[in-house]
Amino acid sequence: MPLSRRQDLLRALPYARRYARALCGSQSSGDLLVAESLRELMAVDDPSMPPRLRLYQWISRQHAAHAGEHEQAVGMPALARKLLLLTSLEELPVADAAQVLSLSPAQAETMLEDAHVRLRSCAQTSVLIIEDEPIIAMDIEELVRQCGHTIAGVASSEAEAVRLARETRPGLILADINLGDGGDGMHAVSSILQHQDIPIIFVTAYPERLLTGDTIEPAFVITKPFEPLTLAVSTYQAVSGGVSLN
Repeated sequence: MPLSRRQDLLRALPYARRYARALCGSQSSGDLLVAESLRELMAVDDPSMPPRLRLYQWISRQHAAHAGEHEQAVGMPALARKLLLLTSLEELPVADAAQVLSLSPAQAETMLEDAHVRLRSCAQTSVLIIEDEPIIAMDIEELVRQCGHTIAGVASSEAEAVRLARETRPGLILADINLGDGGDGMHAVSSILQHQDIPIIFVTAYPERLLTGDTIEPAFVITKPFEPLTLAVSTYQAVSGGVSLN
């Protein structure tokens, strides 16, 4: 593989990890998919597709081999979930996502329309928001409600987050990383998870910093600012769960 394409592939790694982790529902399973896919891509160069898209394609295929494309999660086929993740979380144009999944653009458009309908009918949950900026917290509250969920509470510090999680027992936590003087969102979540098993979505303006694969990192990461659809898809995937390959 030419050096320039290798470099493009390495630059795509953080985003490939985000996609794979969200798809599987765990860091370890997602990173395993990425590692397997990267080995294959490094060995066989195919210039017909940009390296980032090719990496998404290999991850999708490896996942299908383990889980099966007809696996259902709350009534939605795995292929439709991949399409939602690629177009919302990874922000690919529909034509690129269709190429990754070996669909025609028309097939992808039809599948997306059906997936959006299914998404709106998914089970609702209560969401604890951990965010120290009041205006941003209000915006996130509105987005959460637009997705059909309820607000369990809003915490601006580590201590408040731990207390509210214990009192409200939310179905999902949406956490910022940097809480300013209030501490660290990841520390707050770590404390909560010692006593409760709750899906977590981390929100950050710098997702690549949480997707290195070098340490224990989040399974679900979305980028600030985000659209309601991105939150809806990530929430659905976090609550319904991906297919772990462990």
